[in-house]
Amino acid sequence: MATRARVRAPELVGKGGWLNTGGKDLTLADLRGKIVIADFWTFCCINCLHVLDELRELEEAHRDTVVIVGVHSPKFVHEADHRAVVDAVDRYEVHHPVLDDPELATWKQYAVRAWPTLVVIDPEGYVVAQHAGEGHAHAIAALVEELEAEHAAKGTLRRGDGPYVPPEPQAGDLKFPGKAVRLPDGHYLVADSGHHSLVELAEDGETVLRRIGDGERGLVDGAAPRFSEPQGLALVPDGLDLGYDVVVADTVNHALRGVRLSDGSATTLAGTGRQWWQGSATEGPAREVDLSSPWDVAWFDGRVWIAMAGVHQLWAFDPAADTVAVAAGTTNEGLVDGPVAEAWFAQPSGLAVSADGERLWVADSETSAVRWVSRETRSVHTAVGTGLFDFGHRDGAAEQALLQHPLGVTVLPDGSVAISDTYNHALRRFDPATGEVTTLATDVREPSGAVVVDGDIVVVESARHRLTRLRLPEEAVRVESVAHRTQRAATEVAPGALQLDVVFQAPSGQKLDERYGPSTRLLVSSTPPELLLSGAGADTDLSRELVLNEAVAEGVLHVSAMAASCDDDPEIEYPACHVHQQDWGVPVKLVAGGAGRLPLVLAGME
Repeated sequence: MATRARVRAPELVGKGGWLNTGGKDLTLADLRGKIVIADFWTFCCINCLHVLDELRELEEAHRDTVVIVGVHSPKFVHEADHRAVVDAVDRYEVHHPVLDDPELATWKQYAVRAWPTLVVIDPEGYVVAQHAGEGHAHAIAALVEELEAEHAAKGTLRRGDGPYVPPEPQAGDLKFPGKAVRLPDGHYLVADSGHHSLVELAEDGETVLRRIGDGERGLVDGAAPRFSEPQGLALVPDGLDLGYDVVVADTVNHALRGVRLSDGSATTLAGTGRQWWQGSATEGPAREVDLSSPWDVAWFDGRVWIAMAGVHQLWAFDPAADTVAVAAGTTNEGLVDGPVAEAWFAQPSGLAVSADGERLWVADSETSAVRWVSRETRSVHTAVGTGLFDFGHRDGAAEQALLQHPLGVTVLPDGSVAISDTYNHALRRFDPATGEVTTLATDVREPSGAVVVDGDIVVVESARHRLTRLRLPEEAVRVESVAHRTQRAATEVAPGALQLDVVFQAPSGQKLDERYGPSTRLLVSSTPPELLLSGAGADTDLSRELVLNEAVAEGVLHVSAMAASCDDDPEIEYPACHVHQQDWGVPVKLVAGGAGRLPLVLAGME
């Protein structure tokens, strides 16, 4: 095994304390003898949720030698709320200790720059690897096996149970419900995400009539179906006989499902059950193309449009042709308007269609924005929101109004749009006629969607595990305006030339995959755009010289990197290949004498 750098791991500290430990505060000394994987995550981040799923198999296979520690490092103000972190750990079934680090103390000690980042610490307390982004589970599993052998031989490996203590389960009919639709008979169908099922409720929004799914994760069709954290729902339009009545965004299964209400049977409509990666097909037969965390669905322009949160795009499923294809977005994360093929989204999570069918409204959660797609011009526009790093609760003219990570949009009878402003615990309203944003209700805990019913609005209060019916008020609620910018320390860099290096070392036993051309990709942009005098754009080299404009005091560098590696063993006839990818938003401040090089670790130190 190759010699590794010996870097002592900093202590794990966080003002919010520890979860899933039975009340015990952990130290690295308590974990000595175990292989520790520190997962720096935040619960708004879809890439972080992907990594939680990637790690489940490794966590189970090496439970007696590996301790995964989630270091929760918030982006949004809401994510620094301890109660919200407790909810997220329960919502996403995190079965390992979690350190709540609301002030990013441990994040800073480990010099982390991106969500998610995984740091591997050996049984003697030394950092031996760091990986930013998704797609590293295979490499980490191989490293774990090497560390197990090495430290078993040295006598420094301690086998046995880890420090995880499960919390007491909470009873209830719903658990972190996602979205809901009203059925023709007045009942409600709710995506009961935390119970991996669908629930039909009576007209009172409370009485359970039946459950579709047995509560266990799975991708199972037929009369006894299984789902995995379903979110969005869309009723099949009247007069269209497809053999199913509801389309379900089966989020963690990376699939669309069709459910027949007469008997509760399910059919997979699109997706393979595998997550889409760069280089995968972006169109084709619906059940042969991978999807990535579909979060909502809506019938628009004759097809089922999909809020594909996992790749920052909108896709569309054509039930007549039985195909799927990208409909809008580039996979680059950000807020860029324009033709659908050039627009950028950031984790789109909610969809709604205007009454005339001309606009598809989009809750673009990571930019805290409401966007819309024009059917006529095939272009994307922003109604509310400015970008990835500005958020808050502020009413008024749309160009200065602020939201915080909205997950849902609902068209109201007057043509305005109700916004499930999730991290503000509020229901907001945007009126296209006046360009104004107002607040309809507050203290609706983590709303994720809403349904209009007879002049009222029924809100899915995800973190209160219920539906709540509200009157649509004549006057909006007045709230105190608050504005925030993501709180991360800016990197001081010198104006002028800046060397950007994305550090990638192929995992042990692998090599860069050059069989079909370049195996790496680097995309760079900035906010504001004038920060970069040169160096913006896409190329295959992971190193690039940027030139920063000395007239711009501060801004954000947006860096997206991808590398593909394959097993490096000539004896393997069909080597396994893996894609490693990550997006960074690096706040920078231009100061004389600042750094002239910016290294970002995609994978290294093995």
